[in-house]
Amino acid sequence: MAGLRIGILGSGKGSNCRAILERIRDDSLGAEVGVVIADVENAGILEIAKEFGVPAVYLPPGTFRTKLEPGAEHALVDALRGAGVELVVLAGYMRVLKSPMLDAFPHRIINIHPSLLPKFPGLEAWKQALAAGERVTGCTVHYVDAGIDSGGIIAQREVPILPNDTPPSLHARIQIAERELYPEVIAQFCR
Repeated sequence: MAGLRIGILGSGKGSNCRAILERIRDDSLGAEVGVVIADVENAGILEIAKEFGVPAVYLPPGTFRTKLEPGAEHALVDALRGAGVELVVLAGYMRVLKSPMLDAFPHRIINIHPSLLPKFPGLEAWKQALAAGERVTGCTVHYVDAGIDSGGIIAQREVPILPNDTPPSLHARIQIAERELYPEVIAQFCR
């Protein structure tokens, strides 16, 4: 299937990656995945890519915990360009991207975050929302910039916080919303 060529970056299980690949397989998304790249060698997202017949690549991130070493970031740019990627989709990618990536794909890198940004950027946003006594949280698709969850907002989906919510129960409902919203946003890019 032809269409917008996307590259998916992830560090974990890959539930959003699976949702995107399922929508592509069902022909409800005008896109194709050129490559799935992980910064964790045994990340589940790589197995999901293989299951769907998509090239899966592990790129060692280097020694930094929250970003890529410069050489690793250049290798990432090369891998995405080599796969003909037009839109970079972060799906649980736990590293801050810097100028090599941001320069190579200006306004063409998107991320999904489990809160209604600008509230609760960073890690475990659902726990932050619960601790703050919020009544509503959700997820946000946004452009990636050099900051942490600070790029322009593209779309949001609200998720109510229920009186008996725990961090795992709230996170599970936010993930359901993410798996609906992210493919919808990618479809808008395809159009």
